[in-house]
Amino acid sequence: MKILHTSDWHLGRTLHKVDLHPYQAAFLDWLVDLVVRESVDVVVIPGDVYDRAVPAVTSVTLLDDALARLAATGATVVLTSGNHDSAERLGFGRSLMRAGIHLLTDIPGIDHPVSVQDEHGEVLFFGLPYLDPDRARIDLVGDEEPPLARSHEAVTRAALERVRERAAAHADSVGQAPRTVVLAHTFVTGGEGSDSERDLTVGGVDSVPAGILGGIDYLALGHLHGCQDLSTLVGAPAWYSGSPLAFSFSERHHRKAVLLVELGTPGIPAQVTPIPTPVPRPLTELRGTLEQILAQQDEHAGDWLKAVVTDPARPAHLQERLREAYPHLLLTEYAPEGREARTATPVVRREQNPLEVMDEFLAHVTGAPPTPAEHDVMDRAYAAVRGRREAS
Repeated sequence: MKILHTSDWHLGRTLHKVDLHPYQAAFLDWLVDLVVRESVDVVVIPGDVYDRAVPAVTSVTLLDDALARLAATGATVVLTSGNHDSAERLGFGRSLMRAGIHLLTDIPGIDHPVSVQDEHGEVLFFGLPYLDPDRARIDLVGDEEPPLARSHEAVTRAALERVRERAAAHADSVGQAPRTVVLAHTFVTGGEGSDSERDLTVGGVDSVPAGILGGIDYLALGHLHGCQDLSTLVGAPAWYSGSPLAFSFSERHHRKAVLLVELGTPGIPAQVTPIPTPVPRPLTELRGTLEQILAQQDEHAGDWLKAVVTDPARPAHLQERLREAYPHLLLTEYAPEGREARTATPVVRREQNPLEVMDEFLAHVTGAPPTPAEHDVMDRAYAAVRGRREAS
């Protein structure tokens, strides 16, 4: 059986005010083509398909179109909700979904896995939506039982116990349990995070110990945006596919991918192959003086750029000069080298001359006293304002 694992699409997201919708649409076009080319049997998406609980109409339309086209390939699609999605909104109408599309967005859905057959027998696909400890600690136990501990570990452990019970109930006539694939949107201890993931901290703890996740034929993880293999930690095949696009400069070194998983004979570990996703533009961070950064224009003019400028004094027309050389500049930081950490903003004394205050502020911002020309501009501006006040 061929399984394609992709996650954390975050439809509707922006990158420093750049609308990513066209690039997300291009990724989904590529994804549908890949499913056809590789004759994929099942597509698994463990959460955060949307970036917001109430997504824009354009994002809803994009997802609807993608699911329709994936279903048309003949593949089964299994999707769970993440911490960015609204489980209720994402799961709305799931009973009316077209054949082959399965939205497992609530806790009762854990009891109803998606069953897919291949030449080796049955494979059960369980969806664990993002388990908010405050709600799941109650929903995962019966009415007569006390709530679980308020932690990600407690609710995940309970959900997986339910998974194992349901899998055992599907054992065949000779006691052979079916192979299991579990979709889980969570932060597993040992995974490497990035700046663009929403914090899951509850009571100071935001992760699930890898040791409680074993005994599964393939664990399809969502939430962390870097593609990474946690199989050694978990003791069974377990991967984050990561996000298909970068959502922060902390991800600039990620190799974005989807995962092609080949699940064969029971007892034989799944084979996982990362397939790189299309990169709209490289994310690049350049650090140095303005002249050093501008000197790299030929190599990085087409990149989404973060410029960290280190000149001792803030260069004049900094943003304009950078934007002229790098039309896709997204972020500029001024971090002068050779200067002590910025002191507090100068205190303005009532008796101070206004021009003196302006001189001090400019020196505080730029790291250098104002030039005679700069001082003259401020002098004339102050005189003009004072003249208008006196005239009124």
